Amino acid sequence: MPTLEEKALVVVNATPIISLSLTGHLHLLRDLYEEVSIPPAVRAEVLAGGATGVGVLELQQAPWIRTTPLEDPRRADLLVDLDRGEAEVLALAQERSARLVILDERLARRHALRLGLTLTGTVGVFLRAKKGGLIEQVRPLIEKVQQGGIRLSSALIAEALLLAGET
Repeated sequence: MPTLEEKALVVVNATPIISLSLTGHLHLLRDLYEEVSIPPAVRAEVLAGGATGVGVLELQQAPWIRTTPLEDPRRADLLVDLDRGEAEVLALAQERSARLVILDERLARRHALRLGLTLTGTVGVFLRAKKGGLIEQVRPLIEKVQQGGIRLSSALIAEALLLAGET
């Protein structure tokens, strides 16, 4: 049976960390969720950006994002069509009975749903932050993410702006 700590666990992939860092809002993860964790492959992926990489400094200055190794790394090996970070996110979420998985990549999201995991993405974090009064608008943050080279579908943007009341 999962502990209270495990039930509160949120596991995050690299793209949301980078996207939130692009907007200067990585702190939203800390403000919205009890416990934020990443697997080692996600940490390595973000830090591979080097000294000038988006998210590197932000991750290094976020001790509240805990790097948590997998108990059974072979679990991630089974997800052969995902990159290592995505596979480890899903494996860690399963191992620790995570409350939520935050990832943006379409194939990884399909796997998460198939595995019965609750998920959201960067835009979902923005929407929750607005609902909680932590940010005033979603639109400028979406625009910053796009300007940083992260692709978001026009359907996702339209739905998010509708939900945020910013149409």
